[in-house]
Amino acid sequence: MSKKEVIDPVTRVEGHGKITIHLDDEGSVEDAQFHVTEFRGFEEFVEGRPIWEMPEITARICGICPVSHQLAAAKAADDVMDADVPESAHKLRELMHMGQVLQSHALSFFYLSSPDLVLGYDADPADRNIEGVLAENPQLAERGIDLRSFGQNVIAALGEKKVHPDFAVAGGVSNTLDREDGEDLLEESQPLAGYVRETIDLLKDIFEEMDDDTLDYATYPTGYMGLVTEEGGLEHYDGDIRLVDESGDQLEEIDDGAYRDIIAERSKEWSYLKFPYYKDRGFEDGQYRVGPLARLNAVDDVRTPQAHEEWVEFMDAAEGAVHERSTYYHWARLIEMLYCVERIQELLEDDDVYDGITNIPTKPKAGTGVGVIEAPRGTLIHEYTIDDGGKVENANFIVATTHNNGAMNKGVTSAAETFIDGPEIPEGILNKMESVIRCYDPCLSCSTHAIGEMPLELELEQDGETVASMSR
Repeated sequence: MSKKEVIDPVTRVEGHGKITIHLDDEGSVEDAQFHVTEFRGFEEFVEGRPIWEMPEITARICGICPVSHQLAAAKAADDVMDADVPESAHKLRELMHMGQVLQSHALSFFYLSSPDLVLGYDADPADRNIEGVLAENPQLAERGIDLRSFGQNVIAALGEKKVHPDFAVAGGVSNTLDREDGEDLLEESQPLAGYVRETIDLLKDIFEEMDDDTLDYATYPTGYMGLVTEEGGLEHYDGDIRLVDESGDQLEEIDDGAYRDIIAERSKEWSYLKFPYYKDRGFEDGQYRVGPLARLNAVDDVRTPQAHEEWVEFMDAAEGAVHERSTYYHWARLIEMLYCVERIQELLEDDDVYDGITNIPTKPKAGTGVGVIEAPRGTLIHEYTIDDGGKVENANFIVATTHNNGAMNKGVTSAAETFIDGPEIPEGILNKMESVIRCYDPCLSCSTHAIGEMPLELELEQDGETVASMSR
C-alpha cells in the first residue's frame, strides 16, 4: 500500500525540502524529519576569488536578503584586512540593513504568514494567499505592501537597486545618501510605525481567539542566540554574540569572531543542511534558535521608544522568563519591524549619513576574517581565509536557517505528534505542517546556497515503506 503525501511546490516558504513522518505499528507518529535536498556550493566556488569580490558574489546567494550577505562579507573583509570602517560608513551600512530587515519581515508576515492567521489554516488553498488577505482585509494587505515598499526604497536610495544593490565594500561603502532622498524617505516613513502597532494589536486579537493546540504546537525549550550592544540592547548590524538558555539565563557573550569557541556543526545523511549546536551541551541538548523570537528573548532592552513598549508587553506575556511558542515568531517579527522604522528615522536625522568619509583603502594580508550580522531570519556568519595576495583559500558560512535546523526538525515532530493520527491527513493539517517551518521564515536557498525553484514533499512512512498518495 504505497501512498505519498506531497506538497509540491511548497506554499509561502523560500526553500527546497521534504518532510518525512514515520509512523509506528498503530499509526501514531514515531518521528519526523525535515530534509533539505539541494546541494550547497558557494563555499566552494568562491575559493580562489579576491576577497574584495565577496560582498558582490555572496549577495547572489539570495534575492530576499542579499544586503545581509553583502554586509556580512564586507565585515569579514574589514576584519581580515584590519580596516577601521569610518563612522559614516558604519551608519550607512546599518541604514541599508534596517531597510533590508524591514522589507524582508514585511514579506514574511504579510505575504507569507498572514493568510494562515487572517483566513485560517483550513481556508481554501486557492484563497489562502495575499490576494485572499486583500479581499478579506484590504487595509492590512495594503499596509504590508507599503511597509515592504518603504524598506526597498531605503535600499534603492543607497545602492541604486532594490535587489542586489551596489553599496558595501571592504573598508566601508561606495557613497553617502543624497539629502533630498533622505528627506523623502523621512516623509514616507511617518505613518508606518502606526501601521505596525495596529497590526500588532490585530495579531494579539487573533492569538486570543486561537485554540490552544494551534497556538502551542511546535512549542519546546531551546537556547536563544543573537547579537547585542555593549549594554545588552537589540542589535542587528554589529555587536557581541549572546546565547541564553531555555530559562533566559546567559550562557555566553563573546566577540563575534570567536563563534567557533561555542558553536559546532554536525551533518546528517538525509539533509544537505548542517545542524549547529552549542558545544558545551553537546548535540542533543545544545539546540538553540535564532531570529526575531530568539533576539527578543536574548536582549535586556530594545532601544527605540515604541518598540521598547511593545517588547515589554511581549515579554510580560511570557509564561516564564522567555517565550517558547514558535507561533510568537510572528509577534516578535512585527516588533522588530517597528524597531526598524524607528531606527531608520533616527539614522535619517543624523548628518553622518549625508556627509563624511565613506571608505578607507584596504591592503591584503594572509589571515582569517569573520563577519557576523543579524539577518532577518537570524545570525549570519561569513568567515574567509585569504593569502597574502587577497585570494580566498577557504570560506565558511553559517546562515540563519542553518542555526534553526534542529529547532525546525523538533517543530515538525511536535506538530506531527499533535495533529497526525494515522495515514489520513486533511489538507488543513498539511498546511499546519508547512506553517511550522513558516514561523522561522526559512530561506533554504540561502542555507544550502542553492539555485532554482523550491518544492517541498511530505511523506508518511510505516515499516520502512511509504504508506499513502496525495498531491496538491
